Amino acid sequence: MENPQDLALIISSADIPARVATGETPTLFAVNPESERRFWEFFVVTIRNTNTRYAYLNAVYRFSDWCQFHRIQLEDVDPMVVAAYIEQLNQVYAAPSVKQHLAAIRMLFDWLVTGHVVAVNPAVAVRGPRHTVKVGKTPVLTAKETRTLLDSIETDTLVGLRDRALISVMVYSFGRISAVAAMCVADYYTQGKRSYFRLLEKGGSFNVIPSHHIAQEYVDIYVQTAGISDDRKGPLFRTSGRGRQKNVLLPKAISRFSALQMVKRRAFRAGLPTEICNHTFRGTGITEYLRNGGELETAARIAGHDSTRTTQIYDRSEQELTLDEIERILI
Repeated sequence: MENPQDLALIISSADIPARVATGETPTLFAVNPESERRFWEFFVVTIRNTNTRYAYLNAVYRFSDWCQFHRIQLEDVDPMVVAAYIEQLNQVYAAPSVKQHLAAIRMLFDWLVTGHVVAVNPAVAVRGPRHTVKVGKTPVLTAKETRTLLDSIETDTLVGLRDRALISVMVYSFGRISAVAAMCVADYYTQGKRSYFRLLEKGGSFNVIPSHHIAQEYVDIYVQTAGISDDRKGPLFRTSGRGRQKNVLLPKAISRFSALQMVKRRAFRAGLPTEICNHTFRGTGITEYLRNGGELETAARIAGHDSTRTTQIYDRSEQELTLDEIERILI
């Protein structure tokens, strides 16, 4: 298949979410009960993070569809087949996505090998595209822009108070949206004079962050107005449902997708670039912290990073070029 557009049609599989929800085994691995069982064991037993599990499922479903299109059976998958798939995937997806797809295939076949479903891992020797990240691509906001965004959110509605509190927690705790959205009311608590945010990070560990006084103020107002302080096991940031009622919240956590839509809607109304996303606030908080003299090691600790190299990807404090510097090019 030489045309990348043809490949895109094969691997885009619009029905993947529905197939995941119904538990349909990808055709490539639905060879016999043993391979099916081993397939689902890999995703249920070995992967604890929900987002990673879904991403890997998505990658494997697409690989299975590609193999089915080319009439390749499980016993026919060898390094050449995997390499050909990755080569064609390079024509459609960016390098990080391709590397993630290859990682999913490689880890799944490792599991199949240990379960004696296949003899060898056909993906172990296949190399993915080279991809080195020194500076992240996620857009960040300046301190002034962030303040403009927070101040533009109405405070006379419950949804407005929720949105302001949610964004402030992401900014001041460097929290990932998945961790912030998963907080229950008990994950925001007070000891002595200080309040804390307890965030569930990747790998299942908790990261406890002292709350910034502004975030504390916004969350306190939201919790009090919503009347959810006694519902300790209930979600902290709740959805308003599809109707988006401004003063009614349901006892269900807001999803990261709904949060993204909210962020873009709020950014548009504030006159800010709508390219910003949930992750923008993590980068914004880290950048402003370091710009104001914060230590890189401490920033990594707050962000829950194992390495400061990861934290540096979010730092944009040294990227700014002034017009005066550009005007030094005297031609």
